[in-house]
Amino acid sequence: MLPALQTLRCRDRVLDLRTPRIMGILNVTDDSFFDGGQHLSPDAALARARSMIEEGADILDVGGQSTRPGHSEIPEAQELARVLPVLRALAAEFSGLPLSIDTYRPAVAAAALSLGVQIVNDVHGLQGPGGTELARLAAQAGAAVVVMHNDPALRDLAADVDPLPSVLAWLERSLALAAAAGLPADRVVVDPGIGFGKTQAQNLILLARLGELHALGCPVLLGVSRKSVIGHALPELATPADRLEPTLALTALAVRQGVQLHRVHDVRANRRAARMAAALGVA
Repeated sequence: MLPALQTLRCRDRVLDLRTPRIMGILNVTDDSFFDGGQHLSPDAALARARSMIEEGADILDVGGQSTRPGHSEIPEAQELARVLPVLRALAAEFSGLPLSIDTYRPAVAAAALSLGVQIVNDVHGLQGPGGTELARLAAQAGAAVVVMHNDPALRDLAADVDPLPSVLAWLERSLALAAAAGLPADRVVVDPGIGFGKTQAQNLILLARLGELHALGCPVLLGVSRKSVIGHALPELATPADRLEPTLALTALAVRQGVQLHRVHDVRANRRAARMAAALGVA
């Protein structure tokens, strides 16, 4: 199925999604599954951001609270202290680059939006405790939102039940919350939430059928970079550091299914894989 929308509006910017767009992951955390602790200081985070921009990142997604399996929740004040200096510096140095805040806390989103951030990336798909306020803040600022599927009840489905209808229905509720806040479809991105509240079999089914998410009428984002879904499929790749090549394969396959946005750690390599796949068109 061809993508329904080929643009994303985020504040004063319009991203052309006819070309795959790469969202670079900037974890300002101490416990993220791949790069936790590497970019915790503002200087280290800025150096990493500059590197990803040089490699061709279209968006940077900055997060101060890890959401890996088994993560510990940090105080709101600590999350703010981690992300705000980085966002402030990036907004000043790269004024033309869209920035995303990876948070589910309204206070963090509000502070980031006050600095000009263009996208709010919510791993609870606006269905968490602060979701309604997140949607309202984004709409008020003219920002876009990413709504990620994150429903642990999906695991309770019988193994022979197709998970896609449940995922689509859950995301439709997220889209209804966004619309109620005044966010139109071209300012909302859907993310299937690979690795969040899903069995390995469900993750693989969703990866094979990403194109069906276009039925929701919004741009689609995939975040599968170096995740454990790869390690479970390929047990010899025991650590995230080993999982670049399969990540590139999944990026290319997602592009062939019309996925427009790709949230990754390795910008240059994924950008090349995406461009090569895009040259073949959408399957």
